[in-house]
Amino acid sequence: MKTLTTTDELRAFCEEAANYPYVTVDTEFLRERTYYSKLCLIQIAFLGDGKTDAVLVDPLSSDLSLEPLYELFRNEDVVKVFHAARQDLEIFWVDASVFPKPLFDTQVAAMVCGFGEQVGYETLVRKICKQGLDKTSRFTDWSRRPLSDAQKTYALADVTHLRQIYEHLRKELDKTGRSHWVAEELQVLTDPATYDIQPREAWRRVKTRTNSGKFLAVVRELAAFREEYAQTNNVPRNRVYKDDALVELASTKPRTPSDLGGSRLLLREARKGAIAEGILKAVERGVNCPQEDMPQADRSREKMQINGALADLLRVLLKAKTETAGVAAKLIAPSADLDAIAAGERDVPALKGWRHEVFGSDALRLCNGEIALAAKGQLVKVVDL
Repeated sequence: MKTLTTTDELRAFCEEAANYPYVTVDTEFLRERTYYSKLCLIQIAFLGDGKTDAVLVDPLSSDLSLEPLYELFRNEDVVKVFHAARQDLEIFWVDASVFPKPLFDTQVAAMVCGFGEQVGYETLVRKICKQGLDKTSRFTDWSRRPLSDAQKTYALADVTHLRQIYEHLRKELDKTGRSHWVAEELQVLTDPATYDIQPREAWRRVKTRTNSGKFLAVVRELAAFREEYAQTNNVPRNRVYKDDALVELASTKPRTPSDLGGSRLLLREARKGAIAEGILKAVERGVNCPQEDMPQADRSREKMQINGALADLLRVLLKAKTETAGVAAKLIAPSADLDAIAAGERDVPALKGWRHEVFGSDALRLCNGEIALAAKGQLVKVVDL
């Protein structure tokens, strides 16, 4: 279990890895006390079964730069294989504005290959590799040094088994002709916009019971200040103030520091200093927001004229199609998409790309009265009209 702690060691490994068709990669990080993930460990492996084909990389070492790894990420002759890659990719994008290309995510591929929705790595190891994983080091503080042999073994298993999983899924995709399905799903993971958090849009994640523009204007300003403060000081947004406290502040609209003292939900640290000052200024901006600049809640769903019977038929069609294709129904069309289609909406993900092939084409034909559904035993059949 070799741990690389210098740039020269990492460069030598990456240069050797570049001779292989793919590498498997995983990371260990901490995010409980920071806004941005703190990268603590990187695991990399290439094809083989010896002691030199899988290593740990210590990004906390003062003698190590990750640039050789980023060079490998930019090498489009080598596929970079991850499992559930989103948080890993965010780390590399924030650190160096680089995405691993070409990318392969075994979680996405497993969903396409019929392993269910958001299947876990442990499940794939058990089903494909026919092995179990030692979970005793799952809750390790990866920032502490030295790492024990048990921790290193646990970490390396995240990339050594991944080789067999990748090759199995790759063969399945080639056999079924579904590689382009995975490619479509991965486009969002390598889109910089996926990781670009705009403070002025943060209010949309806050659940409120009122859609008043005046109220939402204060919510928007409070959410924007919280996001900016959390980013600047690299602290979790909930350490600034939680959503329930934000909604309370938007309701009470404090104007003075003493008003903050009456909050039931605001953390003590937020009632003074820079956070308190930011809250009061945010409330003032929200209260004084011009009518034309007030945010509007999304009421599009409320305005939908959903054909309930058609929505039910679309659910039956989706179930039939996904059972035939061996794909999780939610991967193709969540319930909201089906209702939207039944209400006449056509700018819906379920009607685009590979989803159109599996479900969307017949969904439109069903809406247009061109097909019917018939039950035969346990099966539902599509009947042309």
